[in-house]
Amino acid sequence: MATISDVARMAGVSTSTVSHVINGTRPVRDETRTRVEQAVKATGYRRDSLARALRRSRTDSIGLILTDVSEPAFAAMARGVEQEAMGAGLTVLLANSGEDAELEARALEVLAERRVDGLIIAPVARSHREAITAVIDQGTPVVLIDRLGGVKADQVGVENTAPMRELVLHLAQRHGHRRIALAAGDTGVSTISERRRGYLEALDEAGIEVDDTLIVTGSGRADDTRERMTSVLRQPHRPPAVVAAGTETAVGVLAAAKGLGLATPEDFAFATFDGFPHTDLFRPGITAVAQPAHEIGATAMQLLLSRIDGSLTSRPRTIRLEPEITYRESCGCPA
Repeated sequence: MATISDVARMAGVSTSTVSHVINGTRPVRDETRTRVEQAVKATGYRRDSLARALRRSRTDSIGLILTDVSEPAFAAMARGVEQEAMGAGLTVLLANSGEDAELEARALEVLAERRVDGLIIAPVARSHREAITAVIDQGTPVVLIDRLGGVKADQVGVENTAPMRELVLHLAQRHGHRRIALAAGDTGVSTISERRRGYLEALDEAGIEVDDTLIVTGSGRADDTRERMTSVLRQPHRPPAVVAAGTETAVGVLAAAKGLGLATPEDFAFATFDGFPHTDLFRPGITAVAQPAHEIGATAMQLLLSRIDGSLTSRPRTIRLEPEITYRESCGCPA
């Protein structure tokens, strides 16, 4: 492999000048820069980024642990993280925990062994929080995203309770529905728990008695939700409105409806938190709370960078971004 000395000899400059050109650490005359760049290309020289990083006690990498990167919201968060990381010259090492606490703990261990400069984590429902705390205690900066609470670390997420309350009140007050089902999913997930709280607050504000048979919990997977919602939608007095707490539960609701030959909004009003990309292209259009997922990821990465470079030394911060509600035909609104 070509060395920096080989480049220096070919360009007729010192090795320090080559270093300044490659790393941008000091201005170099255009003519000299051109000679160095030509020499780098001719020799096939490649900078040893790992050795350089270790000299600075850095690996120029961060770890990102998500529960399921195939979910639209998490995919957008990952893109936000990666975009900011690339701009800072960092590599992102991605791990999927699959809603499994043991897989999450293993990912934490592996990424810590690789000495990543920081970690961004969307914790699983029943995460081993002591494993995350141990990484923090070792001095690795950590930012939680989406699912907040339980760990003394920086956190970036979205407002969940108020938007869900507003969504359910819209169904109750604008459209007059008094029996509104909730496809909640796993309430052990902090975001789902907060959205369930918003649903209950809305019922209370609207003077509607809570009917536990209309609150569908479980694993939150689409197939599980479909099975449970099928039973709800088969009731003699089918609920005239259904709200889903997330993408997977929304899929489960719509799959159950299709299996029963039901449609929205003709047979029941429907709205969801999260939902699908390009919900405005669905017919009927789906009423949805869209969280700024890309911005969540980007904000988390910016916060992590501030911890890594030491520019932010204050106590852990929690940032909640505002989602956007768009009312469409699925809940009975006009197109």
